[in-house]
Amino acid sequence: MVHCWCGKQTITRTSWTSANPGCRFYGCPDEWIGWYDPEMCAHSRMIIQGLLRGRNELDERLEVAQGDVWKWKIYLVLSWILFLIVYALG
Repeated sequence: MVHCWCGKQTITRTSWTSANPGCRFYGCPDEWIGWYDPEMCAHSRMIIQGLLRGRNELDERLEVAQGDVWKWKIYLVLSWILFLIVYALG
């Protein structure tokens, strides 16, 4: 177990910054302590950054699709109301 200079037990966290994507580090609630993993080669950093970009694009597309779901639910309800009105009058 690694302890912080303040005496608290550290937690292993993961960096998702563009400079250190996927690198794990030790940290306590108050500050950064040090790296857990050895430094990655440039090729590994490039691959992880590409994967993160792809994931972020998928997250954005999911948000748009979730907004579209509400729109289609409203259309469906309105079409059923129109159907019931036409059926009742017919």
